[in-house]
Amino acid sequence: MNIPDNLKYTKDHEWIKIEGDLAIVGITDFAQNELGDIVFVEVDTLGESLDKEETFGTIEAVKTVSDLFMPLGGEISEFNEALESDPETINKDPYGEGWIIKIKLADVSESEDLLTAAEYKELIGS
Repeated sequence: MNIPDNLKYTKDHEWIKIEGDLAIVGITDFAQNELGDIVFVEVDTLGESLDKEETFGTIEAVKTVSDLFMPLGGEISEFNEALESDPETINKDPYGEGWIIKIKLADVSESEDLLTAAEYKELIGS
């Protein structure tokens, strides 16, 4: 199981990479493995400001559909449009080309509540 130490994590199995007041968000290797083959990603909140833990989209796999939750409050500034034609990129490269959204953060200090890699490993029993 790949859980990079340089990222932050949520209990909802999302990873967050913070660069200044911008956060890049995707789902973890654990999450994509649990979901199975991802067939569709929908984010219809582009340009909207949402609070932490609000739903920003859905991810559909062969087995199930799951909501995607905001790890931090802010404005969704970008959606990875490559996922529209190639959603399985998330299965192949969840921490790289498989990123889902970028958020212009409302309050960077919210990130202090996110999990470290060690805490996330403990959460999933890895």
